[in-house]
Amino acid sequence: MTPYSGFEQGPIRPPSESGSLLIRATRNCPWNRCTFCGLYKGKKFSLRPVGHVLRDIDLIHNYVREIKGGTPSMGPRDHMAFHAARNWVENGMKSIFLQDSNSLIMQPDDLVTILTYLKDAFPETKRVTSYARSHTIARISDQNLARMAGAGLNRIHIGMESAEDRVLALVKKGTDKEAQIRASTFHPMGDREVAQEILLFIQSLDGINSTLKSDHILNLFQEIEGRLPQDKHRMTAVIERFLCLDRKEQMLYQIGRRSGLFSRLDDLDDPTLRTYAEWKYSELTVTEENINRIIANMMQRFI
Repeated sequence: MTPYSGFEQGPIRPPSESGSLLIRATRNCPWNRCTFCGLYKGKKFSLRPVGHVLRDIDLIHNYVREIKGGTPSMGPRDHMAFHAARNWVENGMKSIFLQDSNSLIMQPDDLVTILTYLKDAFPETKRVTSYARSHTIARISDQNLARMAGAGLNRIHIGMESAEDRVLALVKKGTDKEAQIRASTFHPMGDREVAQEILLFIQSLDGINSTLKSDHILNLFQEIEGRLPQDKHRMTAVIERFLCLDRKEQMLYQIGRRSGLFSRLDDLDDPTLRTYAEWKYSELTVTEENINRIIANMMQRFI
């Protein structure tokens, strides 16, 4: 591995990242053939060693602590890193941008390592962004994209340019309409995942006085409504009960709710309503594999 030669920054960022910390994970562009972009022409693409990127983060972390503490170090200074840290502190340390043109081309494990290191070093940061090619995104599994999101990556800038194959070929984009669509299409979450998100949302509502309403037929939990903060525990308890049910009971409640039979979780214990829900469940031949598709089809009736 080549020796570490100091903090690096690439040549470009989105306009919205003017106040962000720029962390260079890759150098230049792995495609570098688009006719409308001359930024990286004549420059070789390379992945920076993960260890070098982590050392960049360590430098910024030390300089941020120094700047915020008002105790400047008397030792040798990496001036580019210090300037980056100072600009970031002055802009509130709200966001980080991973350079250069396509950080997601890295191995998922390597990118997750960098993202996790950033999150541990700067837990107060709200946004981590990267450029990526649609061709690259389309080849990353949903599981690995979820890992990246879980490690802190929450915005990706993709240059779509066009959904017309002739235009994409003309500008040598290196992708086609199908890949562009795949890169921007994600599978919707199932009811269990939605329940977990709603639970997390309500749990995070601290220090506010407000009213939460659940008055739409598409909502899984019609009974989750009340005043904050006094009704918070009651509302979260419903979701926690649902998530603790065995999978068959969860799916039975989903069918009962989406059929209009159930309006609350306790309806599972109503013998008459449960019998109707079990009949519907059997008629639809519900399984773990098809439940999300069945629920999606049932919900279309209300859209």
